Amino acid sequence: MEILPYFKRTSFVVNKDRYYQFSFKTLLFYALFLILSGCNSPEEPMPEIVFSPGNEHILAPPIIEHPRTSNDDSYDNDVPRTWYPPSGAEKQWTAIIVHHSATEKGNAAIFNKWHIEQHGWDGVGYDFVIGNGTDSGDGQVEVTFRWRQQITGAHCKTPDNWANEDGIGICLVGNFNNYRPTERQMQSLVNLTRFLKKRYGISNSRIYGHGTTPGANVTDCPGSMFPIARFKSMVGS
Repeated sequence: MEILPYFKRTSFVVNKDRYYQFSFKTLLFYALFLILSGCNSPEEPMPEIVFSPGNEHILAPPIIEHPRTSNDDSYDNDVPRTWYPPSGAEKQWTAIIVHHSATEKGNAAIFNKWHIEQHGWDGVGYDFVIGNGTDSGDGQVEVTFRWRQQITGAHCKTPDNWANEDGIGICLVGNFNNYRPTERQMQSLVNLTRFLKKRYGISNSRIYGHGTTPGANVTDCPGSMFPIARFKSMVGS
């Protein structure tokens, strides 16, 4: 890039000597700024729940094959009580949507803070967050306020918002474009998904990665290295 034409167009320089003096001072200022501030921000990027315009899938939202007809107040001793929705507020969920955070670390509280401050939302967009051992335990399943209150999510935008209204959003902490989830994350995801499948009659055909969710804009979430086929195989039919 030629610096001289740029400054000729953008400065009010009246002679050649003043022009070079102005250019030198300007370049010196920017050089000092970069040295003092650094090239990279130390903060982690936002969890990947933003969307590219256009390129929408043309598939229709999933059909409810076996809707839940009544709430079951009994508990399975092998399932954490916090995974059960509150009595009297349970929704009839129809799909499960898996995400990665696209960050090296994080947890539900950190994502909650980011989503409020950066997006102006009412809190973290996911129903569940599964830690990778950084800011929460490796494989630890955190239940967010959205699941506890059974309210619409903010994790997967579609034209009719069906994925947020009817889909359960699960986010695994990590950037799976660079590496795979930990084994503990995968096992926790499988256990949680089995519980949700059984409770709501959700088939494997209605378990999606964010980027393959019908109606969602194109995205690589939950990452190119997320083992979606292995995951569904581990979950079972």
